[in-house]
Amino acid sequence: MHFLSQDLEDYIEQHSENEPELLAQLNKETYQKILLPRMLSGHFQGRVLSMLSKLIRPVNILEIGTYTGYSGLCLCEGMQENGQLHTIDIKEELVDFQRKYFDKSPWGNQIVQHLGEAVNIIPNLDLKLDLVFIDADKENYINYFNLIVPKMNKGGIILSDNVLWSGKVVLPLEKNDLSTKILLEYNLLLKNDPRVETVLLPIRDGLTVSRLL
Repeated sequence: MHFLSQDLEDYIEQHSENEPELLAQLNKETYQKILLPRMLSGHFQGRVLSMLSKLIRPVNILEIGTYTGYSGLCLCEGMQENGQLHTIDIKEELVDFQRKYFDKSPWGNQIVQHLGEAVNIIPNLDLKLDLVFIDADKENYINYFNLIVPKMNKGGIILSDNVLWSGKVVLPLEKNDLSTKILLEYNLLLKNDPRVETVLLPIRDGLTVSRLL
């Protein structure tokens, strides 16, 4: 997922906002204790998520794919005082890890954890959403999008992660590569769906910003 040289990535981080101390601790402990730590958003992408949230000033945020909670905390940085973050993940073993860092943050009592399959949980959320971050199983991206759009406020933002998929989206599609196939379809959906306007940003592994019209 690294399309730039390490020197350029280091330069970008050095000339972006510093990583908050709590997130630096979360980053470190994730790499020490949790499988697949590269799934973490990390310093630069985290600051992008924070900046977008601060520009949007959301009340209700939905995150699909909590992992260890890093991106969720970044999204909370722009949340309004009466706001909530609802975050969904399927890994029960990560719930306590997430909650430890959520409760260390200023937003602990505004973060609602949901454990289970997002396709089953989203229909039962009685919310009008201002900001959504999709960063879960790629095979369900289209399903997530179609479940979320009716719940979005006009002008709401959907952020979709990993849409470049380590560059596989521009390589010949392998026969059994379902994730890439779905991402190709998803990227076309975001481009052509009349309900949204979309820009795909080459940030880390690709981050799409879609605005509800």
